[in-house]
Amino acid sequence: MTITEKIQQQVQKLPTALQAEALDFVEYLLAKTEQETGRQEDDEWSDLSLTFAMRGMEHEDTPAYTTADLKVIFS
Repeated sequence: MTITEKIQQQVQKLPTALQAEALDFVEYLLAKTEQETGRQEDDEWSDLSLTFAMRGMEHEDTPAYTTADLKVIFS
């Protein structure tokens, strides 16, 4: 017997009001999973974008800035 079949079997034993509550919980879990997947996709696109934006900059010399280069000093 699969997990899905076990869940169905147990839910059928519940009163209708509790079956509706179980359905709400399942829908909550699905929404949570979709949200996490979307967030992971956003992170992957962000990493890819940054990688392409920085491509070729690994070998560039970085300027050595000092406080004398500042035009405005905030205190």
